[in-house]
Amino acid sequence: MAATEKILTKAEIESLLNAVFEGRIEPEKELAKAEGAVLTYDLFNSDSQKGSIPNLDIIYDSFIRSYRVNFSNRLRKSVEIKKVGARTYKFDDFLQTLPTPVCMAIFKIEPLKGASLISLDIDLVLSLVDTLLGGTGGAKVQTANRMFTLIELKLMERLVVDILHDFEKAWTPLCHTRMNLLRMETNPRLLNIVPPEYQIVTMTLKIQAGDIEGNMMFAVPYMTIDPLREKLKSGMQFDVLAVDPQWSRRLSTEIMEAPLETTVEMGNAHITLRELLDLAPGDTIVLDKACSSDMIIRVEGVPKYFGIPGIKHGNKAVQISKICNDRGQ
Repeated sequence: MAATEKILTKAEIESLLNAVFEGRIEPEKELAKAEGAVLTYDLFNSDSQKGSIPNLDIIYDSFIRSYRVNFSNRLRKSVEIKKVGARTYKFDDFLQTLPTPVCMAIFKIEPLKGASLISLDIDLVLSLVDTLLGGTGGAKVQTANRMFTLIELKLMERLVVDILHDFEKAWTPLCHTRMNLLRMETNPRLLNIVPPEYQIVTMTLKIQAGDIEGNMMFAVPYMTIDPLREKLKSGMQFDVLAVDPQWSRRLSTEIMEAPLETTVEMGNAHITLRELLDLAPGDTIVLDKACSSDMIIRVEGVPKYFGIPGIKHGNKAVQISKICNDRGQ
């Protein structure tokens, strides 16, 4: 009689995988107990199924630093954004956690595979809409069985475009991407960004600005992050991400506003102290340069340009003609 081949059912496979992920079963020890040579197969890519993507949270840290400033400027009030935490789900299980209605933005991270989404809870959306339309954001609105209006969705769409702009900048040190908004959605049942059994990793952010409080969640499929996982694990230069993206802009703005002394050297003349003391109004001092020749323009005493003198709108002026490379002049 032929031996019956033992094949695990889907429920048994799920139970076994859960036991491995929770640490109740250690595959290495179980394999050590087996007799004879055993060939192992990494069928489920355990690194990506355990719910942690190394260093991925640093991207969100960079996004928070950048978006907090821009969001504060848009709302004209101080905004605090904090990470609540990252979790992994099967996509089908993730959909079960979303309330109805919920404001969702489906976007594409080009050139990576798959689509991702951002979800905003209804309390946060209504507070933001109230603020953007001139209110305080603290008005309490009955949310039971309430659907979003077209105006509310349009305002959130404009807000999501700003979010994706800062999210794209946060990804730049890891990978040059383009974040493209595909559509807005309010019904989780209509979402189909990946097959139900595919894994996604989520990051929940808590937003607080005065009376405004709510959660924003990013959900990115593993298949999207998978091409970059080794780069994330390899210890790439994340110190770039640690720099406040607004710092260089603020520094540049402050430098541009710094006062500088600029002088135009029309020429030189040698006179004696007696001649200087005898000068009177109307006397002429002859310089060693013609009025049509290039004059040295100094910035804080350093020769920077050559210029030609003239008149502009009735005022004495000088037109820069070339850059001065000889700082010894």
